[in-house]
Amino acid sequence: MALIPYEPFRQLEQWRRDLDRFFTDFPNPFGRDFNLPRIDVYETDNEVVVECEIPGIEKKEDINIDVDENIVTISGTINRYNEIREDQMHRRERFTGRFQRSVALPTRVSVEGTTATYKNGILEVRMPKAAQETRKRIDVKFQ
Repeated sequence: MALIPYEPFRQLEQWRRDLDRFFTDFPNPFGRDFNLPRIDVYETDNEVVVECEIPGIEKKEDINIDVDENIVTISGTINRYNEIREDQMHRRERFTGRFQRSVALPTRVSVEGTTATYKNGILEVRMPKAAQETRKRIDVKFQ
């Protein structure tokens, strides 16, 4: 008879994954997307790219991008000008107001050379990777 090793935390890990899946797939009962803006982060050989859905931005002063080593924060305001009066509104689902989202990046980035473009409701931020610090052995001189 073969012995099977006992792994006491296997069930706990499966339970955590099930719980994460439940809350990821859980429908939003409030009718607004509280995760605004949705963000994708990926990296190439030389840079880290953040793509962010922010529909409704009308001018560049409404977006702020802050980069601090390996964290990027995107914030701003979505204003709806020329909207219908409140007494004529029957249903309001589009987001309006202030938003902010911070995301950890996979590696340190350099602020110099960072570019941002906004087109068709998508903000793209391209950040060059910071030079990685290399370890160096220091020789000790005996006298």
